[in-house]
Amino acid sequence: MKASLGSPLRAKAQKRKPAGYRLPVTTSLTALVDNKKSDRQFRRLVQNLLTVARRLGIARDYLGRRIDVTGPQYNLLMNVAQFQGATGVSVGSVARAMHVSSSFVTAETGKLSDDGLLRKLPNPFDRRGALLKLSPLGRTKIHGLLAEIRAVNGLFFGLLTAESFAALCASAEALVAGSREAMEYIARMEETSDNSL
Repeated sequence: MKASLGSPLRAKAQKRKPAGYRLPVTTSLTALVDNKKSDRQFRRLVQNLLTVARRLGIARDYLGRRIDVTGPQYNLLMNVAQFQGATGVSVGSVARAMHVSSSFVTAETGKLSDDGLLRKLPNPFDRRGALLKLSPLGRTKIHGLLAEIRAVNGLFFGLLTAESFAALCASAEALVAGSREAMEYIARMEETSDNSL
């Protein structure tokens, strides 16, 4: 017996849509999957983090250009300014704060020192190392940029409340630790695949 045009069977058949490709869940962590076994919110978070990272990089590069340095050099100057205190800050301390290698900090501080923005002083506790401080010119450039730094930061982070800011800080610390482990895993996998060629 044929189903008539208005029959419930026909209506049900019309409601069914062909099944398209659906991305399988991309995380094994149950905390990141909703009760429908979907990781859609997790994927949205990843995209949002990529967008924020890209925009932070653009803002950093912009602020660097305002004082005639690269974005990474601007970040290095800001870290030295934050941690130098009265005596200066070690290359290793700056590298740890920036999550980069000491060799990167050494190379960039050499350029910034040549440009007159940083001073490298002998480290009385480690003859092999140096302590870094902003030079008077470096301080002048950073101070001249403060209004613009505040404006950019105010717009970038202005939608956060004190509570959401505290939660974001804690989450970012956790992501830094987790991402370090992910980078170590990727390095091991690449080394293994390179050795198998």
